[in-house]
Amino acid sequence: MKKIFLIFFLVTFLFSNIFAAETLTTIMNRKSVRSYERGKIDKKDIDTILQAGFAAPSARDTRPWEFVVIDNYKKMDALAEKLPYAKMLKEASIAIIVCGKADPNNFWITDCSAATENILLAVEDLGLGGVWTAVYPDNNKIDAVRKELNIPNEYIPLNVIPIGKPKGEFSAKNKYDKNKIHINKW
Repeated sequence: MKKIFLIFFLVTFLFSNIFAAETLTTIMNRKSVRSYERGKIDKKDIDTILQAGFAAPSARDTRPWEFVVIDNYKKMDALAEKLPYAKMLKEASIAIIVCGKADPNNFWITDCSAATENILLAVEDLGLGGVWTAVYPDNNKIDAVRKELNIPNEYIPLNVIPIGKPKGEFSAKNKYDKNKIHINKW
């Protein structure tokens, strides 16, 4: 019995450390990719990316997000024309628009930001590229996205995430800055 417990403990310990290392590797390797080779992304990968978004934490478990997936190139091209910092939509395979239900009693911006980060980490982990292009709080961008995608007024598009196979080499930046860390006081 002791041998079985010991084997179970060792296997559990080893696998938990391997998965923790993989998670940290994905986080540290995440990068903003702004150039893509347009082509189809497997539906299974899209579902995995969306599941990651839904797995995000949210205040009081309200989950105020809705995701609009665009795989229509004409729609992405039209959005690229209206969003000055999302021109890469013209090369992307898909785009995900993260929208939040604005309510004074929820934390939709924070919650949808967490969902966005999970989406970007899933994109990285799948060997794809993506970038967070802001829509909120610019009313012109909000209106353009809302109109193009028929988003109901009670939802606000937080961002547009173009996704695709990276064209070229991209590498993560080391953003660690000890000067921005404060222990026990500012």
